[in-house]
Amino acid sequence: MLDALSIDLTPVVAEQPDPLLFATVSGAHLYGFPSRDSDIDLRGAHLLPASALLGLREPQKTRTRMWDRDDVEMDLVTHDLRKFVRLMLNRNGYVLEQLLSPLVVHTTAAHEELIALAPGVLTSHHAHHYRGFANTQWGLFGKTGELKPLLYAFRALLTGIHLMRAGEIQAHLPTLLGDVRESPAYLADLIEAKVAAEHGPAAGTDGSRAQRDFEALHAVLEAAQAASALPTQVSAYDALDDLVVRRRRLDG
Repeated sequence: MLDALSIDLTPVVAEQPDPLLFATVSGAHLYGFPSRDSDIDLRGAHLLPASALLGLREPQKTRTRMWDRDDVEMDLVTHDLRKFVRLMLNRNGYVLEQLLSPLVVHTTAAHEELIALAPGVLTSHHAHHYRGFANTQWGLFGKTGELKPLLYAFRALLTGIHLMRAGEIQAHLPTLLGDVRESPAYLADLIEAKVAAEHGPAAGTDGSRAQRDFEALHAVLEAAQAASALPTQVSAYDALDDLVVRRRRLDG
């Protein structure tokens, strides 16, 4: 299996039309259950020049690049800094997971600034994001019967519960199984099965039991949100605004 952290993005960074502020590994590698044939999802932010935002032409606020390395598909998606920050401020746990991913393959001072400001955008309302993401993945599981969306659904709920209780983002499912006491014990076996086959079916999974546990974790998330010490409003808006303007002037 290709080690996600061994990826050399130097040629890709050099070919970018605008500065790449950071790139981290997301998806199954971040969640703790990559299989041998898993794609490597790289996510990050780039910085458009100020001139691109002032003219008539619509700039590329989101860029995507795909390539193969050692028969593994690499997928790099980046947003312009302003768009990325707006997503951060919009109760989007997904971009926060990307920003805070410990699997860093490219970083800059701007990346470190964003990480330092991330706690100021965490609110109790992020529970809605994880609830919605879990329901979407559960729907996919119902249609496909595959193990991947089943694990994604449980992972989302457990990440939301941990965030509400601990005030921090934790996307790594094996870690969450130890942190969230209500985690179904059989998820550890499902992780092993997922590592063995990316697109395998959820063979041997008791669908009725999974349904009950999924609904139970929804209730746990709701209770954790109600009791959370997280604020209801962001506190880092002005600091993030300053960061975007300053970086645009310095580097854009």
